[in-house]
Parts: sequence; structure tokens; C-alpha cells
Amino acid sequence: MRRVRHLIPEHTNLEMLSVSTGRAGCYNGLIQVSKKSCPRPKRFLHLRQHENGQRGRLRSPRGSLQACSGVITTRGVKTHSVLNLDLLARDDNASPDQVPTEVEKAYPAVVQQASDNMQKHPQCVLLTRVGGFYELYFDHADTYGPLLNLKVAQKKTKEGPVSMSGFPYYQLERFLKILVQDMGKHVAIADEFPNDAAKMIKSGGNLFDRKISRIITPGTLIDEHFMDPFQSNYLLSVHVDADSIHIQSTPEGLVIQSSLPDRPDTESAIAGLAWLDLSSGDFFTQMTPVTLLSSAIARIRPREILLDAFLEDPRYSKLVQPLKAEGHVLTFQESPTIVKKSDWQKMFKEAVGSSSSTKFSQHEVAAGASLLAYVKTQLQGSQTHLQAPVQHQLADFMSIDRNSFRALEIRSTQHDGTAKGSLLHAVKRTVTPDGTRLLASRLTEPSLSLSVINERLDLVSLLKDHASIRETITGYLRLTSDSPRLASKFALGRGDADDLISLAKTIDITIDLAKSIKAFLGSNAVQTSSCSNGNGSTLSSWRDSLQNLLKRLSLDGPRALATRIKDSIDEDGLSRQHQMEDETTEVLEAMAQDVVGAQANELEIKQLPKRLQPKKQQRIISSSTLSGSSQEPFIMRPDSSDALKELHEHLDDLEEQQDDLQNELRQTHVASSLTLRWTPGLGHIAHVKGKDRDKLKALDNRQPVSTSKSTKSFYITAWTELGKDMDETRFRIRTEEQRVLSSLRQEVVQNLVKLRRNASVLAELDVSSGFAELAAEKEWIRPILNEGVSHNISAGRHPVVETGLSRQGRTFTSNDCTVGEDERIWLITGPNMAGKSTFLRQNALISILAQTGSFVPAGRAEIGLVDKIFTRVGSADNLYQDQSTFMVEMAETAEILKEATPRSFVIMDEVGRGTTPEDGVAVGYACLDHLYRINRCRTIFATHFHTLADMTKGFDKLGCYCSDVSEQEDGSFSYVHRLRAGVNRQSHALKVARVAGMPEEAIKTAAKVLADLKVPTTSLST
Repeated sequence: MRRVRHLIPEHTNLEMLSVSTGRAGCYNGLIQVSKKSCPRPKRFLHLRQHENGQRGRLRSPRGSLQACSGVITTRGVKTHSVLNLDLLARDDNASPDQVPTEVEKAYPAVVQQASDNMQKHPQCVLLTRVGGFYELYFDHADTYGPLLNLKVAQKKTKEGPVSMSGFPYYQLERFLKILVQDMGKHVAIADEFPNDAAKMIKSGGNLFDRKISRIITPGTLIDEHFMDPFQSNYLLSVHVDADSIHIQSTPEGLVIQSSLPDRPDTESAIAGLAWLDLSSGDFFTQMTPVTLLSSAIARIRPREILLDAFLEDPRYSKLVQPLKAEGHVLTFQESPTIVKKSDWQKMFKEAVGSSSSTKFSQHEVAAGASLLAYVKTQLQGSQTHLQAPVQHQLADFMSIDRNSFRALEIRSTQHDGTAKGSLLHAVKRTVTPDGTRLLASRLTEPSLSLSVINERLDLVSLLKDHASIRETITGYLRLTSDSPRLASKFALGRGDADDLISLAKTIDITIDLAKSIKAFLGSNAVQTSSCSNGNGSTLSSWRDSLQNLLKRLSLDGPRALATRIKDSIDEDGLSRQHQMEDETTEVLEAMAQDVVGAQANELEIKQLPKRLQPKKQQRIISSSTLSGSSQEPFIMRPDSSDALKELHEHLDDLEEQQDDLQNELRQTHVASSLTLRWTPGLGHIAHVKGKDRDKLKALDNRQPVSTSKSTKSFYITAWTELGKDMDETRFRIRTEEQRVLSSLRQEVVQNLVKLRRNASVLAELDVSSGFAELAAEKEWIRPILNEGVSHNISAGRHPVVETGLSRQGRTFTSNDCTVGEDERIWLITGPNMAGKSTFLRQNALISILAQTGSFVPAGRAEIGLVDKIFTRVGSADNLYQDQSTFMVEMAETAEILKEATPRSFVIMDEVGRGTTPEDGVAVGYACLDHLYRINRCRTIFATHFHTLADMTKGFDKLGCYCSDVSEQEDGSFSYVHRLRAGVNRQSHALKVARVAGMPEEAIKTAAKVLADLKVPTTSLST
């Protein structure tokens, strides 16, 4: 007979339980319970189980059974009692071998559970909760332990040593950041779930079942502290029909075409996109041609991309490899077999109306279904109340391709990939995280609607001219919390009392802000505004822009919610609770130094040498250990519910009885130092010190438990019973507090739609206030947008470069740009370093800012709406895809020539470099000719091939402009950044080489060669 010992939590109800007799597959026998001689507050039960069906005994402590906190305590003297088990739930259809199966496994329970979870989720790094630690086992410990700077130990088992490493539970987010955000791994969290009596018997007596509570991936972050609050965290799903992608074999390999052989070439394969930010609830869908997929992904900037499983086939590498090369985290999964629009509704708080849902294509529905199925799996069944998906129509927004995002440095710089130095960084004046996220979104998808743009500009105009209301709005916004992410936490069942307080304060601030705006709109101050913008806007339209935002606020439900939260939660109690948690964390940190080095397993603390064991008071590994302490604060106000009020009154009465008993004992035994107290290790004790140590010898039912030179502690029956009643009352209070907290969470969920709507209003106010502040600070002007195809910009400036120069005390040289109906193409020549590239970029950025709804850096700006912006500015080798610099440049150029429309804006810099001068000139001319005759779009084309100016003299709507170098008599020179009409045939490359530090001997050689060739320097500057 083999005997196996397991732990059972004390909360199991073991009163007169018995095992059925004579039934196949069930236990026959009795369970023996061990009792402790002292009424400890927390204990474990130990099961000895016999695999041959003979009698086993379950040991249990004396007194009431309390909820297990996962704390290890020492055992006391054992006595025996016999309890029946026939109340345990049983599987009547179980086979004789079914129950002992778990017991017969050679690994310890925790290791076996980890092994099982690793097999269920082979794609994940598994973190298993074991008391106060998260642990890694087997190859996960060997692989990731060193990467996380964790010690890897060997745990002895019957199957041999098992690698393991771990860290204290409160460091979880630190290691999640490394694994998920930095390394792009999927992490499965296995938490402890106490087994009831039936599950313990079925599992062989396991104290906990360690089940996966959540799978965390780069795209499914919710409220982790390491998330960037100023960036969205999108999970993107891409769906492409397998039969819509034609794979053609060529001598160079497989080529994926975006159309079927039996379809016209113009009928491209379509990809359905669906992207979701779990942290804010934002959900969008879109259709896009497969050929433009990379640009759509560059705009969305997802943290993780879901692809159909069939795309893992190496034959589709031409489609998948570019995504990998961009550094995207890719996840492949099978598409749901049944995809219906009605399947979406279950996960949304806001109804997806019939009029809205009919707009979604089957591609979008398939992508959305795949995304939602993935989210459901990662959240492991947690509730979700997402926002209804919003369809993103390509016709509503300016298209900015992937290369333009990089070249124009809209969100990050090319140099180091950081935000500093980008357009977003230069124009950011927002004061809230949600406002910053909205600003980034608008900059990456400027509007194509004149009404939308002008409404945004009207609001900016109003706030720019009225600094008082702008400062009032900004002041209120600074006090708000990130309400979209707060609301999403409750939508996913994760919000706590602190989040409720933050939400209530944000609601109150929103109400006060609305009152201030309403008072401003009704005041005489707004009547003093002038509207001389030349765009038809009026004072009324300015006021309407702010009034319309105010009307979108839904305050009634949230106002009542905020009142309920403030009336229910005790902020002082919550603050004291945080203080106690911080103190407990300090104990944990001190304890962790010893425990991590000893296989990071609290169950093995007792096996350490005594000199390495933490002190007994350090064995508190969970804040729940203190749940019985009379000093632990409550977080709900007593009057937040009738039940709480009654329980607090009863607790007050018990505390009065405690005072009366303490005073009675002091007076009866003349022991003024006597106190009745509770400690985690001893429970309810009487404590005396000094000369009073021996004055209670005559006290009946006294049981000493602790003695020192100056103090003595002992149990007193009256205090033990009273303390038990107080513990039970506190437990009931905390249970009722959790019920009230759950009720408040539910009220938040009921108001989710209104809360999210209000949050969007605050974000829009933040963006508009920021643009107004920027315009006032930089003296930017309001652009005039129209349906034309011309750029008429006077004294335009680069928004980022100008800021950098001003910090150096230098002035930016402005330039005009009148490309459009009269001159569709500007051909720019001039010396190196004279500002040609800056001029190209600044005009593209001014267009983006204008259609975003911002004022622009210019003296005057009248711009026809731009549907697409393309840039061909600077390239580098793409060695990953075996492409040279020239090949990359040609691929970018080909995309521009195929996609640009008459309403597009194209900037191209030095097309044709990287090959022979003759080939470069030919390619450059071909591009100009195609843009002029076929695309017929606004174009600024910079080049060092001066002969192109001669070759295009027949282009009536092409103008030539150039920059210069001003040379002094002493040989020094300076750049003239102001453009003038004409062609500059000198690139002054040798001057640039000398400034760059090229050796003078090399400069002289170059000059001699140049003179011998008797050709312009630019012929060599290709």
C-alpha cells in the first residue's frame, strides 16, 4: 500500500462527511482529522489517501474552519476524530482507476500542473503562481530564467531534477514587460484556485488547482503599468481569402499577385482588417487592397497582427516576410468556420444596429470574428463589453503610405525611432493621455471632409482667440484620469475601488467643465471675436463648434454613478489599506532574498537551514493574511448598504464589549498593562508586561502561549470567543463590501456607453485646446481648404525644423509654394545642403496639419484637399529581401506612379541616383513625364540632373525653381535657402565635401578631375 500526503484548504466543509460504500470507482473508508491544541487563525488539513480503497484518514484542526490564505504555519499537537464523507460530490460513472490517476503521477502536484498547462499552451511562456511567487519550470526556466536574470535551481522529483526559477508575485509586471513588450512573447498566467472537497478528492487531495486565468500577448494588454499611456495598443486581424491570391512560379521564385488569372488586373484581392485596443475599447474595421496592406498597417501601428493560418505556408512568404521585416509580432490562427454578423453582438455593450452592421463586408466580418475569437481565448472566459466596431472608410481620410510615414517622420524619427523630433512631438500640446492618442490618430489619417475640417478649425479659432476659456478647459483636463482605459477595465471585469474613485472624480470634473463652457457661451466675451478668415466661417459657426461638443455629453447617468461611488467608498480607509499593503510589500521584499535562492517555493521554506529561514513574522505572503486584524481598515462606508450599517453597529457593540472585558480584567487583577489584542501568529491573546506578568495566575481558563523576560501572552476563553465573533462579523463586513463593490462595477458597466462618449468629448477638447495653444504660441495661421487641386502657401515653414532652429537662436527661412493648376510640377535644383529636402517635406506636412484641423506655419495657406500623399525621399538597402538601394527606390517610385490621382500630392527627391548618370536621367524624365501626363497631380520634384530642366521645356505646367550659394571674396560661402525661379546648374559638391572634413589633398584631386572632364560637378554627383 502506497500512502500519499496532500494539503486541503480549511474552508472545506467537512462536517459529518462519509464515503459511499460498495460503489465502483469511489473511495471506501474514513478520513481522519488532526487537531491543533491552540486555536490558530489559519491552518491546513492533511489528507492521507490509500490507492487500494482501504480506509484513509483526514486530519483537521479544532475550531471553526476559516478561508485558506496560502500561509504556512507550524503544526501543533495532534488528536484524532473520525468524520464521514458521503456528502462529497462524486462521479458515479468513474472507472476504478479514474480517481487515483492524479495521485500516481511522479511529479509533485505543482510541477505536474505546470507540465499539464505547458502542454495545453505550447506557444506560451508559463508563469505559475505558487503562494507568494510566480515560477517557471522545465525548459522555460532554462531558457527564460537567465534572460530575466533569475537564478535557475533544480527541484528534486521522482522523475529526476526539474529546472525551476521564480520571482515574488508583486514583480509580475516587471517581468511581463520584458517577456511581452520587449521580447514579443505570449505569456500564460496560471493562478491558484482553491479546490472544494469534491475536487480535492478527485485530484488526489490537491490544495489548489492552477488554471490559466489569462494569456497575455503584445496585442492584448489591458491595464499593465508598463503600457505607454500616450499610445494605442492595437491588436490587428487581417483576413484574406485563400482563393483570391494567385501564386505564380517564375525563374526568380514564387510571386504573389493580388488578382486571379481569370479576372482583370485592375480587380485586386481585398483584405479585411479589424483592429481593437482592449485597453480603451476602440474597435475599427476596414477593407483595403492587398497591395496597400503595408501602408494600412503602418497607419494603424499594431502591437500584434493576427493572420490566417494558411499564410504560414512558405508559398506566401512574399506577403508575410515584409511584415516580419518591419518587426511586427505575427500570430497565425485558423479562421472561425462560421462567421455571422450576429455573432459579434455578445461581446459588445453597445448594440451593433442593423443599419450599421449591413455596411460591414464579409471580409471585415471574417477579420472581426477572428479577432474576437482570439481575444476570448486570451481572456480565458472573462466578461467583455467592447465598443461597437466603427467602419473606417478609405474615402473619408487622406491616405499616407508607409514610406511617407517614415520619410515625413510623423510619429517617430528615422534616426532613432523615438517621438522626439517628430511632427507629433513638435505639435503636441495635449494634457491627457486620451487626447494625445487622438492627436496621433488624426495626424495619421487627416480628414477629407471639408465640413469636418472646418468644424475643427472653428473650435481651434474660438479657443485661440479666448485664452481664458482655453486655460479653464486645460486646467480641468489636467485633473482628469484616463477615462477610456478606466472604463475598459470595468468592461473587462478588472476595475477596483481606486479606479472607481478616479472615475467619480473625472465625472465631477466633466460636470464642472460643462458648466464653465456653458457659462462662457452665454457670456459677452465670445461676442468680441472676429472672423476675417476668408473661408466663410462666422462667429456663429465658431460658437456652434463648441456647443455641439457640449451637446454630446451625457451627464445624468454618470452624475448619479459618481454620487453613488463617493457615498459608498471610504477614501481614508482605502488610503490606510494602501499603506498597510506597502508595509507588507517591504516584508515580502526582505523575505524574497532568501526564498528565491531556495528554489523560490514557499512550501520549502521549512526545509531551509534555520539561519536562512525568514522570521516567523515574515512568513506573511499575502495581504489576505491580515484579514482578521482589527487594525485592517474597511474601504466601504458603513451606510453604503443597510446590511453594512447593521454589521458595523454589531461590530461597534463587540468592540465595546472588548473594552469592557479589558477594563474588567485590569481592575479585577490590578494589571494596568493588560491588553486584549490580535496577532497573525497567535490569534486573540491577552498580553501583559512588566510587573503585571504574574498577576493573572488566579484567572480561570488561562492558557499561556508566549513568554519573554518582560512580557507574557496567553489565551482567555472569554476573549477567544468574543474575538471569534468579531472575526466572523468582520468577515461578513468584507463579504458585504465585495457585494457593494460588485454592484458599483455593474453600475459602471451600465453607463459604459455614456462614459465612453464623454471621454471622446474630453479628448477632442484636449486636441483642439492644444492646437489653439500651439497657434497662439507659434503665431500659426488658419488654413483655407477647398475642393481645388492647388497649393497656394505664402511664407511656409517646416513645423519641426523651425522649432529646432529657434532653440538654437536661429531663424528659419520661409518659402512660398504655388504648385497646382498653373504649375502642376515644380522642378527644384540647387546645391547640396541648401534646403531642397526640407522644402519638399514642409509642404507635405502643412497639408497634413491643415486636413487634421490644425493651424499651419505660414503667412497664408489656401490648399485644395489632398486625397493621397506620396514621398520618395531617401532610401536604404533592404538586405533582408535582397534589394539594393536602387531597387528599393524604384519600388517606391513604381507605387507612386500606379496609385497617385489628380488630387494627390507627390514629393520626390533625387530619383534616379544609384545608377549611371545616363540611366538616372532617363528614369527621372520618365517619372516626370508620367506624373505630368498620366497622374496629373501636384508634384515637387528635386534633382541634381540639371538636364531634366532642358528636357521638360515643353511641359507648359512645369515650373523650375532653385536655391543658391552665396560666395564671398575670401572664398567663404553661405547657403541661400530662399527659392527663386530658374535652374541652378552648380551643386557645389566639393564645398560640401570640404565642410564635411574630406582631406584637402582629396579635394584638390577631385577639382582637377572635374576640370579635366569639363562637365558640371553634378554629373558626378549621382
